Amino acid sequence: MIIYLHGFRSAPASIKAQAMLRHMTERGLAHEFWCEQLPVGPKDAIALIEAQIARCRATRPELAPTLVGSSLGGYYATHLAEKHDLKAVLVNPAVVAPLSLEAYVGEQTNLYTGETFQFTHDYIVELRAMDVATITRPEKYWLLVETGDEVLDYRDAVTKYAGARQTVLEGGDHGFSRWTDYLDEILAFAGIAAR
Repeated sequence: MIIYLHGFRSAPASIKAQAMLRHMTERGLAHEFWCEQLPVGPKDAIALIEAQIARCRATRPELAPTLVGSSLGGYYATHLAEKHDLKAVLVNPAVVAPLSLEAYVGEQTNLYTGETFQFTHDYIVELRAMDVATITRPEKYWLLVETGDEVLDYRDAVTKYAGARQTVLEGGDHGFSRWTDYLDEILAFAGIAAR
């Protein structure tokens, strides 16, 4: 099972989430993909994801789910991978989310749904509480970054995930422009084979 975690102001309708769903559907693997709209509040988002992790473990204890997190979703994925001993693919992850999102406190608009929401200082506190200072099992991570990320400094992620598998691509952008080139490899990393 792939548990896909979208980024801040994003949604399951995002380009990467939809590309992964299409890719898996074409291979008869749609049932192995989970992506829902994450609540704005970090604690609520984590609770929703943990409920899905628990469902996966109850139905298929022999195969742990793999987290795939983009931007803020990568921050969540790191917290959950450490807490639940899971594999995680991190795509241009927000390494210092409490700092990088401080400027967004106030009214925001979801880029895909158009819905407006309030992003509060309390959410920054919640993000700080889930920070992972140092990853403990680097072999469970795969970092995918593009040096042209206009939102986050890719070098922060390269440092944070030292020892993990890393794919650092020149150019690109925060959306990770070469995403579809890596979908089969992500499925292999997750231990998912086409039917």
